[in-house]
Amino acid sequence: MTPRTALGALHIGALMFGLTGVFGKLAAASPAVIVFGRAVFAVLALAAFARFASPTRWQKLQGRDMRRLLLGGLLLTGHWVSFFISVKVAGVAIATLGFASFPAFTVLLEGLVFRERIRANEILLVVLVSIGLVLVTPDFDLASGATTGLLWAVASGLLFSLLSLTNRAGSAHVPPVQAALCQNVVVGLCLLPMAAPQLSDVRPLDWLWIGLLGVFCTGLAHSLFVASLAVIKARTAAVVFAMEPVYGITIAWLLFDENPTLRMLLGGVLIIVAIVVSSQLDGTKKSSAGAQAPSH
Repeated sequence: MTPRTALGALHIGALMFGLTGVFGKLAAASPAVIVFGRAVFAVLALAAFARFASPTRWQKLQGRDMRRLLLGGLLLTGHWVSFFISVKVAGVAIATLGFASFPAFTVLLEGLVFRERIRANEILLVVLVSIGLVLVTPDFDLASGATTGLLWAVASGLLFSLLSLTNRAGSAHVPPVQAALCQNVVVGLCLLPMAAPQLSDVRPLDWLWIGLLGVFCTGLAHSLFVASLAVIKARTAAVVFAMEPVYGITIAWLLFDENPTLRMLLGGVLIIVAIVVSSQLDGTKKSSAGAQAPSH
């Protein structure tokens, strides 16, 4: 890849990640079935990439690597399930913006887990995300589907932050594609007991949406991200992936007539600004930002 083609690949990957909520809403299936199918198709796509396109040799897994990948798979399961619950309850726009709160959680958790000092610009990030979430919330009534959906989306962002920290801790031992494939296997195995009784009721059209979700929004998007990092800095990649909510909300507006209010748009702008701010943090934050994008 040249820097120009890598940048184009990143934008395509960001668009695919932005379609995650859209395909999840189009599929008339339960979140458990959607996530199970997504994981199965993602494993196939990632295996094909690892076999034919990835120059990185797989590493022999040690005991601690397997435990870390198991934990990552469990966190990925919770992250995806809670995200698609949010999509079903509150719509693509609210689910996407609620999930986008993850940089604030990452800052706070890195301070606790890795004992890193929280700096002034990171405090600004947390403040921007908090204000953005308040603006995105239609009302503060827990009986409201929009509020409940936003809470599920925020929970998804929290689980995603925990996943990114888990991946950061093991990034020196396991190649990204190998880690993603193993974690998707864990996701599929975790949800198989819940999804199996419902599989016969899934329509062929819904399998199409789930297949696109697994192949394009997971396997191919992740592969493009990993390949582009060979010539693009992690902080540049993170800025490009800050466009994910923009793509997702725009497509949801066009397809589902989900018209965001001015207040929601303002909250979304603050959250997206926070993502860009987080991507500009130096030191370990650059590697953290780079590890976060491929899992959504």
